[in-house]
Amino acid sequence: MTPPGTSQGPTTADRILGGWLGRIAGNMLGKPVERGDYWTRDRIDRYLRATGALPLTDYLPEPPPGRAADFELRPEWRECVRGRIHGSCRDDDVDYAILGLHLLETHGFAFTTEQVGELWLLRLPFLQTFTAERAAYRNLTAGLKPPLTATYDNPYQEWIGALIRADVFGWTNPGDPQRAASLARRDAVLSHTGNGVYGAMWAAALIAAAFTAADAREAIEAGLAVIPASSRFARTVRRATALYDAGVSWSSALEELDRETGRLGWIHAVPNAGVITAGLLYGEGDFTSTIALTVRGGLDTDSNGATAGSVAGVLCGAAGIPPQWTRPLENRVRSAVFGFDGTRIGELAERTARLASA
Repeated sequence: MTPPGTSQGPTTADRILGGWLGRIAGNMLGKPVERGDYWTRDRIDRYLRATGALPLTDYLPEPPPGRAADFELRPEWRECVRGRIHGSCRDDDVDYAILGLHLLETHGFAFTTEQVGELWLLRLPFLQTFTAERAAYRNLTAGLKPPLTATYDNPYQEWIGALIRADVFGWTNPGDPQRAASLARRDAVLSHTGNGVYGAMWAAALIAAAFTAADAREAIEAGLAVIPASSRFARTVRRATALYDAGVSWSSALEELDRETGRLGWIHAVPNAGVITAGLLYGEGDFTSTIALTVRGGLDTDSNGATAGSVAGVLCGAAGIPPQWTRPLENRVRSAVFGFDGTRIGELAERTARLASA
């Protein structure tokens, strides 16, 4: 194990910057093909072959000339394909990391779930929320309090939304997965229950553990230690790990995971956990391979790419991320969070590091 802050590995500050950059880059990579009911693994790879981009080692290429209408890319694709990127696109996967940072700066580590909701109402536009977060937001405006905000008229309670909000709790608790998971749970129960909450706890612990873990496998195991072993979420992560250990190929492993969890839908936390875990394991410590395999895995591509990128970025540090991922970001983030649009990524990382050392 290489402890952070020594000559043997990246400093904690560099790992935090790596987490921010990895999250944003992974999100940008997956954003053009974010619609898991249409962009299956096969369709993503067919697009990559059509554009000469296999193996995938950079952001997605734009469609071939005159063929944009043949591919149902998200409308934002023009801002997040290679050669067109000038700073990050706005996306909820990054908005919630920023909002989480603001939460900790405003209320400290003793924040309450009610304070999470208050900050949403103050800083986050309603139309930039989706699924469980939109249901919780609506419930907040109707005067409901947690945990009713998560359970009243909310069919999305176990979807991926709380998991994508968890990174900041890992970044600010390097090497302390238990504390990171506890904070993520306090945030998650505003909008989620069951596997939706376990996903957030797992992601926060996974990222916190990545600061001191020898590799992604060790961090994944630390994440599993903070959630119920009998949960569907934990069973899926263990299943992905077992398939990797058995020498099953990446594509065959994902086919097996899809058979077992695919009926839950492409935004549910459980099947996406399998894709993230497979990306981290089969990426075998290489940042580019990790986010490329994760996005090629389909389902919620931008969210999964962001989480895998965050973990991989912490493991290798900002200095270890190849420049084709970081240079186009131009150290600038777009955000719908009031007061944060255009903030420098380095500034966000510095503020996060101050909290981590508090």
